[in-house]
Amino acid sequence: MRGPSKMEDALFQPREMDASGHGPADGVPGWRAAALTHSQIARARTVEDGDRAVLRRVRGIGERWDAWRWRAEEKLARVDLAPDLAQGIGSRRWFRGLGTFIGLSAFSLAFWPGFAPLEAAPATRVDDAVRDEFRSQMIMPLALGGDSGRRMAATQAVAPLKAAPERPRIEVVATLANGDSFARMLQRAGIGGADAARVLGLVGQAMPVDEIAPGTKIDITLGRRPAPGTARPLDALAFRARFDLALEVARGDGGGLALERKAIRVDNTPLRIRGVAGSSLYRAMRSAGAPAGAVQAYLKELGQQVDLDDGVRPDDTFDMIISYKRAATGERQAGQLLYAGIERGGKPRTQLMRWGSDGKFYEASGVGEQRSGLLQPVPGRITSSFGMRRHPILGYMRRHAGMDFKASYGQPIVAVTDGRVLSAGRAGGCGNTVRLAHGGNIQTRYCHMSRMAVAAGQSVRRGQVIGYVGSTGLSTGAHLHYEMYRGGQPVNPASVAFVTRAQLTGENLRRFRQVLAQLKTVGAGAALSDLTPSAAEADSDLPVREIDRLGE
Repeated sequence: MRGPSKMEDALFQPREMDASGHGPADGVPGWRAAALTHSQIARARTVEDGDRAVLRRVRGIGERWDAWRWRAEEKLARVDLAPDLAQGIGSRRWFRGLGTFIGLSAFSLAFWPGFAPLEAAPATRVDDAVRDEFRSQMIMPLALGGDSGRRMAATQAVAPLKAAPERPRIEVVATLANGDSFARMLQRAGIGGADAARVLGLVGQAMPVDEIAPGTKIDITLGRRPAPGTARPLDALAFRARFDLALEVARGDGGGLALERKAIRVDNTPLRIRGVAGSSLYRAMRSAGAPAGAVQAYLKELGQQVDLDDGVRPDDTFDMIISYKRAATGERQAGQLLYAGIERGGKPRTQLMRWGSDGKFYEASGVGEQRSGLLQPVPGRITSSFGMRRHPILGYMRRHAGMDFKASYGQPIVAVTDGRVLSAGRAGGCGNTVRLAHGGNIQTRYCHMSRMAVAAGQSVRRGQVIGYVGSTGLSTGAHLHYEMYRGGQPVNPASVAFVTRAQLTGENLRRFRQVLAQLKTVGAGAALSDLTPSAAEADSDLPVREIDRLGE
């Protein structure tokens, strides 16, 4: 068996092998492996070899392309245009790579697109003359009294008039602007001085003229001039003076102006809106149709009672009632917030209602609105402050660790803020005492109670009654001794601003609860239905002319 010939060795020698039979040195690009995929095996007959099969490399177009591509890749690999700039810092190879980087960056910046706005020229250049020509040939200026000032089809057959006749009547709509007066508005509308004075006197009998709201629209009808150059007489004037009143001034058969009051039936059923709080209480209320002003008032009042971030759950139900007016003519007007509440599990959790001439909100229990900060445990005045004092019973000087509030026997004592009851029981000289733990490492203690309304371990809310004023322990009379601790050390409670609350009592409290119960009987969305027309309103809607009755 013969070994491979020299020609076969040359054909099948791998390209990775150099002339010495070794692979490429380090750092020198490697050769590709020998590949005969694009070669063909041909059989040849020669005189010397006879029928012996030989391999003949046929150089086709594909092989030529591969050979050229291999040579190009070898040359590009030797160039090393983009070396790693993290290696060989400061060498010639590194500076060559830095130059490549700067050149490519400059090339990219050169073709960076600009940010200037692209202006698109109109298809037709329209100047003032062309625009005026367009206006003169369209229909809209006819409705505006020919404001373009152009005439069409003016020929020799058109004879100008010496005097153009005036319109027999002019109907205009004037608007009372903010800061304007009713008299100046009448004057600008073209009403003469005598008629304007008469209108002011008639309207003043029905309501003060300065109470007419800005933005009110007045329908004015002016008659024919009695003589050239004189003011047109006022034939009729009508406007909506109030939501429930319309006024009309008209000229009678005798030539004088008379006022007619038209009372408008108005329903004052409040509008109640309820819905699920969801992930956003504001968005849920706006989606339910609540006005933006009422929603802001609701969140403001409710935020003073509960924490809107943690105190309102997505499955809670918001309940709001706002004043609402429906006119028989179809107009509607939303007013101020009357009631704000939150329900959880079908039971009211927070209930606030506007009450009194000052418009403050009170809880369902009759307690007035709360502000941010700590509540005052009782509404009495301070009779003894924090610090050194002579003890009224022991008779010697010692530090007074809290402050005393004057209060009558049995008066309720409330928690200054949300917390948990640490202890509730007898505590030596403090008598019946309740100690609460609050956030921020703060504790409060309420002494000399006649009766306690909470137990140890119970959670209490801000404003909740925890006991009643008494005189147990070392006490000379009914009062509340209140202490505050931070980190276990007593602090002066006067350093914390208390918030006082109004308290409804007696007949006022009874009427408050009665109105609250009546207000909550309003059905949700009941005020959105249209008013049923009365008999007189139905008769006024019947057609007067016989021709109008044909459609019945």
